[in-house]
Parts: sequence; C-alpha cells; structure tokens
Amino acid sequence: MVFSSIVFLLYFLSFVLGIYHLVSPKYKNIVLLVASFIFYAWGEPVYVLLMMFSAFFNYESGIWLERTKYRKLCLTINIAVNIGMLVYFKYTNLILTTFGFPAADIALPIGISFYTFQALSYTIDVYRGKTKVQKSLMLFALYLSLFPQLIAGPIVRYSDISSQLKNRRHTSKQFMDGACRFCAGLCKKVIIANSIGRLWAEVSAMNGSELTMAWAWLGALAFAIQIYFDFSGYSDMAIGLGKIFGFEFPENFRYPYMSKSITEFWRRWHISLSSWFKEYVYIPLGGNRVKVARQYINILVVWLLTGLWHGASWNFVLWGLYYAILLIIEKLFVLKHIRSMGKLAHIYAMFFVLLGWVIFAVEDTGGIVSYIGAMFDLGNTGFADREFLFTLMSDAILIITALVVATGIPKLIYSRLLTGKWELIKYAAAVIGFAVCVAYLTDDTFNPFLYFRF
Repeated sequence: MVFSSIVFLLYFLSFVLGIYHLVSPKYKNIVLLVASFIFYAWGEPVYVLLMMFSAFFNYESGIWLERTKYRKLCLTINIAVNIGMLVYFKYTNLILTTFGFPAADIALPIGISFYTFQALSYTIDVYRGKTKVQKSLMLFALYLSLFPQLIAGPIVRYSDISSQLKNRRHTSKQFMDGACRFCAGLCKKVIIANSIGRLWAEVSAMNGSELTMAWAWLGALAFAIQIYFDFSGYSDMAIGLGKIFGFEFPENFRYPYMSKSITEFWRRWHISLSSWFKEYVYIPLGGNRVKVARQYINILVVWLLTGLWHGASWNFVLWGLYYAILLIIEKLFVLKHIRSMGKLAHIYAMFFVLLGWVIFAVEDTGGIVSYIGAMFDLGNTGFADREFLFTLMSDAILIITALVVATGIPKLIYSRLLTGKWELIKYAAAVIGFAVCVAYLTDDTFNPFLYFRF
C-alpha cells in the first residue's frame, strides 16, 4: 500500500484515524502498531514476518547490550544479522549475476533499507550510551514499523521519537497542520511528479536515433523534477501523518535545487540518509580527523555504500562513485571559489546534478554512455525536432510551475500570508488539493512508486 492510492486515502487512513482518535490514550499505540502491520502486509503479507523478526531481534539486542559484558560482540552480531538480511534480500541477485550465475527468485521487501537503518541506529546508539534501552517490545516494534515513514522515510532515529512513543500531545492545531502538510506532499506527488514522470518515460523509451540533444536535456530535467517531487512529496506526507498522530519527524529536504555546490546539495537532499551515513559510517572511519588521503578514502567508502543503498545494480555504484569524486574535487579546489562564482555556482551545481540523475535513472551502463553522449550531441542526432518543440510547449506550464515550487518561494509566501484569520484559506486549499488528487488518482493509472528498490 502506498500513500498516493485510493485504498489508502479513502479507506485505510480514514478508518485508522477514526479508531485512533476514538480510543483512550493507553490504546492509541496498539491501534498504530496493528495499523502499521496491516499497512505493510497489504502488498506482501509474508514479509510482515520479516519485520516482526527484525523488531524482536533488535529489541532483544538492546536488552543484551545493557546486560552483557561482551557488548562489542553483541553489537557485532547485531550488525552482521541486520546487514546480512539486507544483503540477502536486496543484493543476492546482483552478486549472482555479476559472477555469471542466474538470478534467484527473491522478492525485495519494500522499505527494508529504511527500517534496517533505523534498527541499526538504535542498537549502535545503545552501545554508545547515547540512548536508553527500550524495555517495551510493543513500543520498539511501533518505532520500527510506524507506517507514516515506513516505506519512504525519512529515516527516523530512535532518539528522535523515544519520548514521543510514550507521551505525545494531540492538539487540533497540530492535526490541521499535519493534514495541510500531508495534502501538500500528496499534490507534489500526484499532480507534479506523476505528470512530469510521463515525459521522462517518453524520453527514456526513445532509441538512439530519436534522442536529440534537446530531448536528452529535457528528459534529464523531467527526471530531476519527478524524483524531487516524488521523494520530497512522500517525505511531506510522512511528516504530515506524523503530526496527525502526535509525532514530530525530522525534515528530509530543504530545497536542494537551490544549492550552489554539490556539498550543499547533499546537505539539503535526503537529509536523514546523509546524516545517518555521516554519524554511523563516516565519523567511525575517522571522518575529517584523519590525514587528507584517508579522509578522501572515507568519502569514497561512504558514497559507494550510499550508491548501493539506493539500488542493487551497477549504475548506483557508478552514481555513488560519481558523487564521491565530485565531493573530493570540491574539497580540493572548488569550495574556496564558490562565493566568487555568483550565479555561476548554481549553474555549475545543477549541471552536475542533472548528469548524476541520468546515471541514477538509466540502469544499463551502455545506456548511460549513450544518453550522456546525446546530451552533448556526440551521436550527431541534431539539436531538436518538431515533436520536441510541441512537447516543450505542451509541458511548459508544468515545468515552470515545478521549478518555481522547487525554489520554496510559494511556501514562503504561503506561510507568511496565510496566518491568523487567513489560516482558513490554507485549510481550504488543502481540502481542494486533496480533492483534486483523488480525482487524478481515480481517473489515472500512471502512479509509479520510485522507491520500491529501497
């Protein structure tokens, strides 16, 4: 089940909200836990057992970390089991096919990368003494399976919501703000991401002779818009749902396409993942406290792992390596000149981000070379054709709207003007946006979920 579906919006969510706000506070967590397991089991019932095992195993690991004198051994076993499950379900076929063996029939449990990283953050923080052990299996299972952020993040550390699991406030203001945030995310996903996704699907299906330079750049821009509004839309919906149920989840995006460097881009894009790798991989490797050469090796390791986290194919490894090289080059030469570059800094950052999205989106390495070659007219297919101009004019309003929204200016105006007595307009806009999205989903079958690989 995904947020942008009629089943979730009109049936599951309304039913869960009704029960949740009717029962007394001592039963609210039970309602959320049962709802979370039903939500996860909807598409793949068997893998809810895997999540239950993960919850029980990591809960017991926390207990043993508190009690045993062999703490390092206990943590090592915990990490090995968690990473082992992730490798088996996500990377077995990549390993098999790389060494010439046929792929195995192993389905990927949706969201396994997210909840595995959450489990690891808990046990590592318990080992470090940064968080207290959760003595309630039900509360820990709820933390790991909480459906608002289960399948597409943000990655929530246990310390972020440990106190909220037991005690949290429910106010009408928080509920309404959460509902508005959810509706904003739904609009980003359904109206913008799905609509522009059709353009990327059209361009990515073209053969080499059709893919002109203009088509290639338009396709890269379309995918950049789609993935941002898809992923940030899901994060907005998760944060909004969290507020509705009394939780405060961390922000996951801060207008990354406004960045003036690749370093800044990764401080704004998928913040919860970047901070996770920094806290649990980069710093333990030595971070920037080691010699310069070792620091660059640490960056390379982190970004190869980041690439693999995003998907089990070699283009993601290349994507991680691509960003590792860019970030190392920035540390060596570029960052010291960013301020003097002015607007060119933004153009520079977005140029390399667009190239990066091509590596991310095109799974075949030969296809990546061919596509990037078309972006620079290396195939001599020409600059544009009539069909391109027609498509550009047809989608111009959508593209311009998406780019303006990505700047954050509409949200700034929205938050400053629609306060006090004008707040009713904000709520009315959310209702209208929700109704429009339901109409879109009822009438349309194009509703891709980009994060099934995670």
